[in-house]
Amino acid sequence: MPLVTKVRDLMIPLSDYAVVNVNDPLKDAALCLRRVYCEAQTGSCTEAGHRSALVLDDDDKLVGILDFKSILSVFIPEIAGGLTEKLKALGVTITFAEADAVDLDEANLSLRARVIKNAEVPVKQVMLKVRGTIHPDADVLQALKMIYQNKITVLPVVDGDTLIGIVRDSDLFLNVASILAD
Repeated sequence: MPLVTKVRDLMIPLSDYAVVNVNDPLKDAALCLRRVYCEAQTGSCTEAGHRSALVLDDDDKLVGILDFKSILSVFIPEIAGGLTEKLKALGVTITFAEADAVDLDEANLSLRARVIKNAEVPVKQVMLKVRGTIHPDADVLQALKMIYQNKITVLPVVDGDTLIGIVRDSDLFLNVASILAD
């Protein structure tokens, strides 16, 4: 595979990427991501699948990004420290909670019950801020720099005000690694 030098030649077109509306419930977003992550024909999931979705407003403008971690942190709040914040809001001390002396947290619900309970949270309450965009004619090295400087894994590709695709850190890595295959 020859080295690609322009973002345009490496990006995933918007039509091939997961897109959700800012007002969608997390349930819809999670199922959308599951569909694009897994191969429809075989039902198997691979690391090549998309691990994030672009969040658009009602005018189809990019307003955020939603990834696996942000969804899971809402479905199961205690994995991301959400339980601590909930307990603080209720006035329960962390020591008290760690001693298993409180029945106020969601940890007592089954995994299934917690996911279903939290699945109606709107995407807009969970989405991540967009930390940069890149033009399709930009150099791949510029995309790499932006991804690492902003500590992100995906970079939306825009032409003027129009969102046209996304470039992922995994695609950039594979492109750079192709140097060694020659």
